[in-house]
Amino acid sequence: MSAERKVVLVTRRTRLEELVARHHTLGQARFYVEHLGADFTDYLRENTAYARSLQVVVETLQAWGRYQVVDRGYLANFVFSPDDIVVTLGQDGLVANTLKYLDGQPLIGLNPEPTRWDGLLLPFTPDSLATVLPQVAADRRPVKTVTMAQVTLSDGQTLRAVNDLFIGPRTHTSALYELEIGGHSERQSSSGVIVSTGLGSTAWLRSIVTGAASIAQRLQPGRPVVYEPQAWDAQQLTFAVREPFPSRASQTELVFGTVTREQPLKLRSRMPDNGVIFSDGIEVDFLRFTAGVEATVTLAPTQGHLAV
Repeated sequence: MSAERKVVLVTRRTRLEELVARHHTLGQARFYVEHLGADFTDYLRENTAYARSLQVVVETLQAWGRYQVVDRGYLANFVFSPDDIVVTLGQDGLVANTLKYLDGQPLIGLNPEPTRWDGLLLPFTPDSLATVLPQVAADRRPVKTVTMAQVTLSDGQTLRAVNDLFIGPRTHTSALYELEIGGHSERQSSSGVIVSTGLGSTAWLRSIVTGAASIAQRLQPGRPVVYEPQAWDAQQLTFAVREPFPSRASQTELVFGTVTREQPLKLRSRMPDNGVIFSDGIEVDFLRFTAGVEATVTLAPTQGHLAV
């Protein structure tokens, strides 16, 4: 098996590897976990399963030809070529974290341990890569299109999201900002704003809507709220303000709505410090959102392509 197109394999450290990196030795990692009363053998099993899957994938790529292995931690600075084929070996979060750095390249999500991970975005196993890879390279494999969100700051910095963007305080304090959409604006105080894609509408946004609907039902019983997630390729985003606080200086009318290319969401920070914007739950890769900074959220100019 050989091909001209290069394959980029994106990996991530296992929980055991993270622990060893933090505690320096396997023995210290074991002591830490068992001291807390947890099962250290589960960490070992997961690490062994991942290593076994990685070996299968690497052997397949060696037979394929050109390939490169990249750890998730280097994605923000890695430059993908337009004709690369990207393979991820990890959980759903790794797929989302990788997809937002791509510009239309196809992505193959591999589940390293199907008995452990459900893998909504992981339709393939390492053993199936030898069959799937040539199909993707020849454009004979179906792909599912994923709409992404993008935030652009007034200084030109951008950040994409496959599931959702969080805009708010770094710590558990109030977010102060001015929100504008559809020609209407208001000053708000809340615990932050979530902007969700169609793919993300089954995750964080769903929990926000479910919680709000349950509280409303308790306070004023009536017709239950029926929540319908959006399609992955929906040409719109949904924003939700978390825990909006009404006061003389803050309003709570614009707390939920739709974002489109024609109707972007705009926010201006009123926080002197601690304001951040991050995507897909990756807090270490963030943009500063402090006093005076303006953020414009809309659909990303490109879509993700997941092999299915």
